[in-house]
Amino acid sequence: MTISKNNVLSEALKLSPIDRALLIEEVLSSFEFNGKNNIDQIWSKEAEDRIDAYENGKIKTISYQDVFKKINK
Repeated sequence: MTISKNNVLSEALKLSPIDRALLIEEVLSSFEFNGKNNIDQIWSKEAEDRIDAYENGKIKTISYQDVFKKINK
């Protein structure tokens, strides 16, 4: 049986927003390309910078309820 892109997309769109995001992450991670390690390093630094900003009171958090309300819109 051949699986078409449209069939995969149709099934993927039936997933919850969180599951769709996880699926996207897995698909994107499957690509190998020049600069991938550089991108991973940049995101790692961004995450550390955001943690530092939070710990130093420069940014505030948002409740998970509010995050999910925005995701589900």
